[in-house]
Order: sequence, then C-alpha cells, then structure tokens
Amino acid sequence: MSLALVWGQTPTGIIGRDGTLPWHIPEDMAHFRELTRGHPVIMGRATWASLPARFRPLPGRDNIVLTRTPGFEAAGALVAHGVDEALRLVGDRDAWIIGGGEVYRTFLPLAQRVEVTVVSLDVGGDTRAPALDSGSWRRTGADPDHGWHVSAAGGTRYRFETYLRA
Repeated sequence: MSLALVWGQTPTGIIGRDGTLPWHIPEDMAHFRELTRGHPVIMGRATWASLPARFRPLPGRDNIVLTRTPGFEAAGALVAHGVDEALRLVGDRDAWIIGGGEVYRTFLPLAQRVEVTVVSLDVGGDTRAPALDSGSWRRTGADPDHGWHVSAAGGTRYRFETYLRA
C-alpha cells in the first residue's frame, strides 16, 4: 500500500474558504479524477459535506470518511473513526488523501507522494495546505515545466507539481 495526497493551493498555501474551493478549474477536476479513479479516497467529514450531493460518493472510488463523530453515517461511503481504522479499510491498495487541512496534516507523515495543483490566484481563505519541508520532500515534476496552463473556464493560471518523499 502507498498513500498519496492531492490538493490545489494558491502560491501562499490557501486550499479552502468557508468549506469550498475558492476557484473553479475544470482541468484540475479532470486531473483529480484521473489520479484518484479506481483507488480508495480518504477525506474528513467536512470535505465529504462539501461535495455536491450528486457527487457523493465520488464515483469509481471507495470513499472513506474520517470523523471523530460517533454514529456518523455517510450514505455510499465507509466511515472510519481514526487513522488506523481508515488504513484497515484501505487494506493493501494504494489510496489518495483528498482533504481537508487537518486530514492532510495527519496523513502527510505516512505519505510517499503529494500532487499539488498550484493556482495562480491571490485569494483569502481559512484553510491552508501543510508545508512540504524540503528536507523531507523533493519536487520531481511540474506540468508545464515552466510557466502556467490557462483554464478554458475563466482564464485562471495553474500548474501541476509532483513531490516525492526525499
């Protein structure tokens, strides 16, 4: 089993505002689907709640919702009440951690890979990505290598970056 994290962030590390993404980039959503399809995804309760009802559970993936709330139910998803329980549900499969901020910080020490979409926006937010310490992580790829992609929906600039544990 290997664990990987995937998120989008601004250059200042903002990943969320008021329980939502502060941008809409269809190309990033397609990238997310491509990375996670066929793999278990682990998310916190607030991330689960932030998904539009028509996308709950995320199709083509076992959805695992991590919560401390006793008796919590998530229709169509598995519920775990701790990291060990979530990992037991994953078994020997490769899994993706998809948010939110506290869940990323919890799983980062266990992960081997992080996929980051850097979104070239200056927006405020209330949730930040965990810092990727250069002693523990090295960037191994970027798409594009230099500069930015430009979203067809709104012209937002973005790029994909891959980090592996050093």
